[in-house]
Amino acid sequence: MSEPGKCLPSPTSSGGQPAASDTYKGWLYKWTNYLKGYQRRWFVLSNGLLSYYRTQAEMAHTCRGTISLTTAHIEVGDACHLVLTSGGRSYHLKATSDGESQRWVSALQQAKANASHMMHQSDDSGDEAPVPQPDRALTQGALKTLASKLDDLSTCNELIGKHGAALQRSLSELEDLRAATDGTDKLKTVNERATLFRITSNAMINACRDFLDVAETHSRRWQRALQYEKEQRHHLEETIEQLAKQHNSLERAWREDPSTHPDEGERTQEGDASDENEDTEFFDAMEDSPAFITVTASDHTQHRRSGSNQSIMSGGLPNNEWSHNENDSGSNNVQLRRVRRSRIPNKPNYSLNLWSIMKNCIGKELSKIPMPVNFNEPLSMLQRLTEDLEYSDLLDRAARCESALEQMCLVAAFSVSSYSTTIHRTAKPFNPLLGETYELDRLDDFGYRSICEQVSHHPPAAAHHVTSQRGWTLWQEITIDSKFRGKYISVMPLGCIHLQFHSSGNHYVWGKVTSTVHNIIVGKLWIDQSGDIEIVNHRTKDTCHLKFVPYSYFSRDLSRKVTGVVADSEGTAHHILSGTWDDKMESAKIVESSRGCGGSEGKQKTVYQTLQPKLLWKKYPLPENAENMHFFSSLALTLNEPEEGVAPTDSRLRPDQRLMESGLWDEANAHKQRLEERQRLERRKREAQATQVLEEDSLGQDIEGFQPLWFERRTDDSTGESTYVYRGGYWEAKDRQDWSQCPEIF
Repeated sequence: MSEPGKCLPSPTSSGGQPAASDTYKGWLYKWTNYLKGYQRRWFVLSNGLLSYYRTQAEMAHTCRGTISLTTAHIEVGDACHLVLTSGGRSYHLKATSDGESQRWVSALQQAKANASHMMHQSDDSGDEAPVPQPDRALTQGALKTLASKLDDLSTCNELIGKHGAALQRSLSELEDLRAATDGTDKLKTVNERATLFRITSNAMINACRDFLDVAETHSRRWQRALQYEKEQRHHLEETIEQLAKQHNSLERAWREDPSTHPDEGERTQEGDASDENEDTEFFDAMEDSPAFITVTASDHTQHRRSGSNQSIMSGGLPNNEWSHNENDSGSNNVQLRRVRRSRIPNKPNYSLNLWSIMKNCIGKELSKIPMPVNFNEPLSMLQRLTEDLEYSDLLDRAARCESALEQMCLVAAFSVSSYSTTIHRTAKPFNPLLGETYELDRLDDFGYRSICEQVSHHPPAAAHHVTSQRGWTLWQEITIDSKFRGKYISVMPLGCIHLQFHSSGNHYVWGKVTSTVHNIIVGKLWIDQSGDIEIVNHRTKDTCHLKFVPYSYFSRDLSRKVTGVVADSEGTAHHILSGTWDDKMESAKIVESSRGCGGSEGKQKTVYQTLQPKLLWKKYPLPENAENMHFFSSLALTLNEPEEGVAPTDSRLRPDQRLMESGLWDEANAHKQRLEERQRLERRKREAQATQVLEEDSLGQDIEGFQPLWFERRTDDSTGESTYVYRGGYWEAKDRQDWSQCPEIF
């Protein structure tokens, strides 16, 4: 490997001058865009083509771009700069020193001269410039000429075969000649047939020469045209890709803060996302744009109808029940009765070949793939489910709402907020063991108690129950269906989330969207949420339809966008919701609606005139050093904190998870294998016992398998669905410290 900024020595031909196939290699800085500036790239000059890569290792599989020097213009600038112009596109390059810049200029000029010389040698005299677009009539005429010449060759071939056979017969007869009188006639016949064979052979040779000349002439023309089209297409693709990336990054930066320019740090961060990220996998939008258009009412109308509401877009917060009061969290911190941890050990930097593990698992359910802890985060799925409560203050505020429609808006914001922690969390949580539990008692600061239990292992299913002293109860049963598809993993949570407010009796039910982790094998992992959520208030029949827009490289919409409409039981829309699932959600009250135009397939879009939007929810910033702590949020950092008095089945006591959090990954893998094998043995024992009972019981009554300790299956009165609900007794058992019913699973 050469040192940075140095050119490798180039081979030379036998004459001492660089040959056309010489190879020059070295590091140069290439201008990418205004956000990222110059970036270091590995350049390779070979056979008149200058190719560049991000690293030397990429030479084996991924070329980032190729510049043909045959028609390129080389311009030498100041301060070690040089500019290559080819196919209407300019490449700005920079060397680290004047000497290095001069070596590259010499190499490029020599390669250009060699490539031009080779091109002139292959060109015919009347055709020097490349033909950008061959004339259709000329091409068709050439094809007809070639077809005619090919027919001539076929005819000559038949004649040569025929006359050759006749000549062979004549020669045979001449050898058998006995009488001298017959000799003269035979010799004459042989001469005639030899003459015919010679004439036919000459015709065959001439036809071959004509065919070859026509083929060579048009072949060179077509090769030049094809090369030109390839270069133009490549340049066009690169230009469109760069423009799309820069446009997306600039638009995202403007949306984040339209009033000020981003500082240098923000520029660098945006540049990382926009700089030639060919490894990222993109998907087109799956559906049409939303079926409605939102128009904000004028200031005059706004003040006349709603008083002095402040605009969130202008940086102000509305002073009402719906505004996000950042002092709430501060007051909670003052009221904390215990100091909870704010950091965990840094994540070790262990490398592992994922493809060696996953290559035989394509199409399988993710929970059935044996995975080392290297791809986990030190939290169980029960703890990840509990993490949905990070923004429980939204439900506290919703419990105080008198309007069911405004309450629906806050419930919708809560359903979106549960995905905010996943933006950087591409690692897989631990699969809970059957019977594993997790409790979270935050009555002292947040006013709620939460208990989870793993009620099924295949398919993996967890039941969750939360009771809040601030006027609400939440329960859910979630079954995880996940598939590995080779390039990405899809995680489809199945089941419903129930939320009931004590004072009003409003009962809300909704589901979850699909999570997709991309670039599993090659590239940087990134996660996307997509799908629809339908929230229904079963008491009032109000609804909210949320759409999580899938990421699209070519879409002009904001990334990770979420839109929604809150409607009453009659279907009349009252609020428009908008935002992103990783940042914030806003609500705008509808004051007027009308039918517009411009929809796809002749469908009219509804135009909603709204008041200024109000902030419903804003994501908390991540803790310091979060990138080295699995990107955990403040709540996530406390979820696995040791707690006294918890059940012996609690996730905090799981040894492999605890060892992984401490950075002892080899020991964690050993314990993980032991626990999984023990669970398989327990499952086989239960199956054997069930089979034995069935054989002994002539009535053939139903034999139930594993029964959860704290949850039982019931039919929900509102939805009519069978689901696991909390049967009670856990907190009482904790008060008594009586865990005699708990199985030994760790």
